[in-house]
Amino acid sequence: MKNKQKVIFYVDGFNFYFGLKSKKWRKYYWLDMVKFLQSFLKPHQELISVKYFSAVQKNADKADRQDLFFSANKLNPKFQLHLGKFLQKTLICRNCKDSIPQYEEKETDVRISTQMLTDVVNKKCDISVLVSADSDLIPPIEAIKEINSKHKIWVFFPPKRYSNDLVNMSDLYIKLERHIQRFENSMLDNEIETISDFIIKRPKHWK
Repeated sequence: MKNKQKVIFYVDGFNFYFGLKSKKWRKYYWLDMVKFLQSFLKPHQELISVKYFSAVQKNADKADRQDLFFSANKLNPKFQLHLGKFLQKTLICRNCKDSIPQYEEKETDVRISTQMLTDVVNKKCDISVLVSADSDLIPPIEAIKEINSKHKIWVFFPPKRYSNDLVNMSDLYIKLERHIQRFENSMLDNEIETISDFIIKRPKHWK
């Protein structure tokens, strides 16, 4: 029997989150990411890891809910969290001229690109799966194809997200909103007990 194809997923956390939000699929915020993504693999394929890229929310309540999601998923060793940061910028209101603070997520694209390239160079996987519709991630895909023309690139589009440019660069693409049953089958438990007897509870806001 041949060795299984090694697969790594690279999840653009905010692209995925806002896709769910645009569909009003709030309950699926509480998703077991490893179980969900692994459900797309075939018997001859092996999940190496799910690398999830995000940044900590500035709003305290949102940050608390986000941390519960991170904590629940990190219980699975195949889930790897990579955090960037938010940078503050100031907008000026055209009408009243007041200053309005805004926060912009930074580093996610660079971190995803770096990880994808590093894993291919180090031969960590045979298939790289990008979970995003951000066409800014085309350059690392182009670089991967130059490094190894046989390496497979898959793109999984979050709900209500799509990019023709990414489709043209991929060997396979999937629209995740067409797989609602996989979402249903991959929900985390409402309460999760850790080895230290701490209980991680699903946020009420996400039910």
